[in-house]
Amino acid sequence: MTEALLELASDGRVVAIDASQEMVDLACERLGDRARVWRQDVLDLVLQEPVDAVVSTATLHWVPDHDRLWQRLAAALRCGGILEIQCGGQGNIDRVREVIDAVAAQSFPELEGWSPWVFAGPQETQARLEAAGFTSVRCWLEERPTRPENLADFVRSSILPAHMARLPKQRREPFAAAVLERV
Repeated sequence: MTEALLELASDGRVVAIDASQEMVDLACERLGDRARVWRQDVLDLVLQEPVDAVVSTATLHWVPDHDRLWQRLAAALRCGGILEIQCGGQGNIDRVREVIDAVAAQSFPELEGWSPWVFAGPQETQARLEAAGFTSVRCWLEERPTRPENLADFVRSSILPAHMARLPKQRREPFAAAVLERV
């Protein structure tokens, strides 16, 4: 995404943030000095000067506090700036989430009732954006099923890491195996 933005903003600057040091390191390695990249929790984002646009794809559903999220992004934008966001919404990975909840209820009480995601609906997101000061808001859900070639690898690498990080090391593999068995 950052590379595509660099092409679009050939006369401008691109800054990129990620909460994961691993992702920041990969971006720095790939981009060199073409973009300014640093590790930052978006909920703590403060920029020295506002930006013209904020773009994100497939990440902000991992941010736990969407009220604060939209306020931080509004503060990062110049007046009239553009916010273009794509993230998982209401109904996203429902079947896998049901499996995770069932496995947690059966054998992993430390995960019961916990989720690393906010999959909000369009009306809820629009209300949050407007409360943060955005005035021209369009929100919608788009059906976009993911059908990975290797479902087990996808669930392990893209869905379960936050859950597994909350478990003691010796309980991680049994949890993942129980989820994968049911998925």
